[in-house]
Amino acid sequence: MVAEKEDVEDESLSIDCPVLVTERLVMRPPHADDIEELAELANNRRIAEMVARMPYPYGEQEARAFVSSTQNGSRSGCVYAVTLADNGAFIGCAGLEAGSLGLALGYWIGEPYWGHGYATETAHALVDLAFRATEIDRLFVSCRVINAASRRVIHKCGFQYSGQGMIESIAAGRVPVERYALDRKTWVSLRSWAQM
Repeated sequence: MVAEKEDVEDESLSIDCPVLVTERLVMRPPHADDIEELAELANNRRIAEMVARMPYPYGEQEARAFVSSTQNGSRSGCVYAVTLADNGAFIGCAGLEAGSLGLALGYWIGEPYWGHGYATETAHALVDLAFRATEIDRLFVSCRVINAASRRVIHKCGFQYSGQGMIESIAAGRVPVERYALDRKTWVSLRSWAQM
């Protein structure tokens, strides 16, 4: 999933960021205890090239700066550390951020945790939060055109294709992305995520 950076000051998009608990995950604010695992998982070119704002290489300095930015309010929206409910292991990050089009979903999961449905579970929780905690009519997400795994997550959440574009990725340069949107009416009809 690609998170695109656009500065927007729209109060209707502001959102309280509660701790989210799903069947297998706890999503909470990142903190200093996450720095070591964050640096280890994020220092992966395969992830960095799929996320617009993740540098590569990614070390402890970048992890500290990221955690600090989430704690001092310099990042808009909700930013979550995605952790396993059974043992608290940090497995990735996710969030909702206000952009030029409106509220957008973003996520990444560390490679050792791929293939277990954690990205889908994370995305479902954030989609539900976005529509329950705000009055938005549409939620947005985008992914690199070469990111089939993220595209599957996006489709499982009910997003509909809305076009292509280009973004600047710190790790990969200028790259093409697919853009998707999910409207409130579709979300209401799909709320029983367990069936998807």
